[in-house]
Amino acid sequence: MPSVLPDGETVPEDGSLPASALDGAGDRPLAFYLHVPYCATRCGYCDFNTYTATELRGSGGVLASRDNYAATLADEVRLARKVLGDDPRQVRTVFVGGGTPTLLPAADLVAMLGAVREEFGLADDAEITTEANPESVNPEYLAELRAGGFNRISFGMQSARPHVLKVLDRTHTPGRPEACVAEARAAGFDHVNLDLIYGTPGESDDDWRASLTAAVGAGPDHISAYALIVEEGTQLARRIRRGEVPMTDDDVHADRYLIADSMLADAGYSWYEVSNWATSDAGRCLHNELYWRGADWWGAGPGAHSHVGGVRWWNVKHPGAYAAALAEGRSPGAGRELLPAEDRRVERILLELRLREGVPLSLLRPAGLAASRTALTDGLLDEASYGAGQAVLTLRGRLLADAVVRDLVD
Repeated sequence: MPSVLPDGETVPEDGSLPASALDGAGDRPLAFYLHVPYCATRCGYCDFNTYTATELRGSGGVLASRDNYAATLADEVRLARKVLGDDPRQVRTVFVGGGTPTLLPAADLVAMLGAVREEFGLADDAEITTEANPESVNPEYLAELRAGGFNRISFGMQSARPHVLKVLDRTHTPGRPEACVAEARAAGFDHVNLDLIYGTPGESDDDWRASLTAAVGAGPDHISAYALIVEEGTQLARRIRRGEVPMTDDDVHADRYLIADSMLADAGYSWYEVSNWATSDAGRCLHNELYWRGADWWGAGPGAHSHVGGVRWWNVKHPGAYAAALAEGRSPGAGRELLPAEDRRVERILLELRLREGVPLSLLRPAGLAASRTALTDGLLDEASYGAGQAVLTLRGRLLADAVVRDLVD
């Protein structure tokens, strides 16, 4: 959840959508993202729409409280039911993110999921995920989540090295994320992810290898590895500007990515999206794949974004303003946009090119198709896939994915 919302047209008070938004909805999966905006402390690199207790004190009062947040979010789920009317689709995936969802009692997360189940129903094979801070869960908490219907969990590990965690302002104890994997398995979770970050100032290649070794050794079936992005307005950006820590380096990021892909491949993980690896197709994060493939999803919570049938909207950021809108029977939407066909085509290329399956060449305009032939010659696209009508990134292409996409969308 980025901290800055885009401009857009006004969302109707009842949240209603254009009739065209549900045209062909039966052919598209429906997902829910449930945003929990609370954190115990703010990580120095974080630019998400999150709040600590100190930041909320005196700002929104009881409406911004964690204590009644699950009930407030359930109100938005009920609003979604009204807006989508008699849409018969059951929900294919639910993803609880943050913030730190596991700052709430497990019963609250189960209640939020219960609201989705009650209003829409869950597909028999629904993927139900929550993010978790390693220090905010224990075996009992995980068992309660599993009993309540969650079957996938994602732990924020970031690094195995204490000095790297310190730069990131991460507060968990090294080794705790790996222990959480075992606890989640014991609780019956089908799928477990560990999130890693590479390129932190002060991190060495050996530090990164140690983090990968620890993550693989824990035995999750999914690992995400993201290059550190220094966002303006964050504590890390201010520290870099003051010269306290060095700026991140694109060449270092490329080297770390190659290390990750090699080590993860050797350990039995296959990439399926530029920053994501899984041990099997079943281990892939279906919820994120629905985003990348342009499915419909309703984002509930402060600052959450939604997309249904080419209509994209976003909620007000502050938990107090969000709760106040729902208490008054109004949509918490802050703005929305209707995506024209060309924008939707461009977004498909931007997102699907990052996937292992790639993007159909038929989506490219003449200039983009010409650029794809150049990318093929330069070794950025896979030759066999290209012959089958798909633009699929090679390993070198993944390193230059942003540049390849810019050329192909012309």
